[in-house]
Amino acid sequence: MSTKRILIISYSFSSQIRNLLNGLVDGLEKSGVEVFWEQLNPVVELRFPIGTINATLIMMMQTFLRKRYPVHPVNQRCFAQWDFIILAGPTWSYNPSGPVLSLLDRDGKALFAGKTVLPFISCRGYWRVHYYGLKGLLKRCGAIVAAPIVFSHPTPEPWRTIGVFLKLAGKVPEAGSSWFRRFYPKYGHSRLQVEDCRKIGFELGKNIMEGNPLDRPLFPFPVRSEGMDES
Repeated sequence: MSTKRILIISYSFSSQIRNLLNGLVDGLEKSGVEVFWEQLNPVVELRFPIGTINATLIMMMQTFLRKRYPVHPVNQRCFAQWDFIILAGPTWSYNPSGPVLSLLDRDGKALFAGKTVLPFISCRGYWRVHYYGLKGLLKRCGAIVAAPIVFSHPTPEPWRTIGVFLKLAGKVPEAGSSWFRRFYPKYGHSRLQVEDCRKIGFELGKNIMEGNPLDRPLFPFPVRSEGMDES
């Protein structure tokens, strides 16, 4: 089998996507594929955490309305010929993130037309609107959309929604010995999920190398590893 070349384009606001992709890339490379990873860089820096409750509410409303956040030009290597592309980003108020939307507006057809693209989603729990919206945008760009990989935060509701909001607003709900920490021990994804992502990367890479169809999910989604790793 000839080596397959995979492009990953990602945006990570709070490092959650970046942490998962570190595991995914490791697994992909161990399967024998060649990976080039491009991380989107907004023109105006987006600060995490946002810092105040009012600013968080404003950003949530803007992202619900699919506000675009322009990004710097991507590396020219992204426009080369790739066997497979992964487009990764977080869910923002049920939608793809503003930097990813901006990239699709500007470069979507040049990057994705005629290519197989797999959406990779990190979310609190509500990913379907994000996925179906992103799938429609990719198809308009001429992409062939593979079944997604979705990771949701493992903390149960309503604690993860409350915890994410507090974290964005500049609080540290998982710290100290407060009663809330019993229900919300860690922000975002766990180390167990990063390990799962490494395994998923290896299996995905093997299927790409073998030329297997990827229109059906290879893995259950959303991925929510059993247990909570607090480290």
